[in-house]
Amino acid sequence: MDLERSPNGSPITCRELTSFIADYLAGELQGEVHRAFEHHLSLCRNCVQYLADYRRAVALGPGAYADDPPGVPGDVPEELVTAILAARTGR
Repeated sequence: MDLERSPNGSPITCRELTSFIADYLAGELQGEVHRAFEHHLSLCRNCVQYLADYRRAVALGPGAYADDPPGVPGDVPEELVTAILAARTGR
């Protein structure tokens, strides 16, 4: 792979880095590409932040579709809960 240098001196650009993130987190980058990825991170704090945000998004992902919704807080009037449930079921 022939890596060109980005304006900050890194062998890869910010845009190129984003295409390697999943492989990087899975430990699948090797050799020159892995070194270029880490070198870019050492020079670019925006990409360090992007990687941190990406990790957080991946960690939060499974909870987005959890089967068990959170419980109803105790201070919600029972009439409101009943009305919402009735509206959802079409009663």
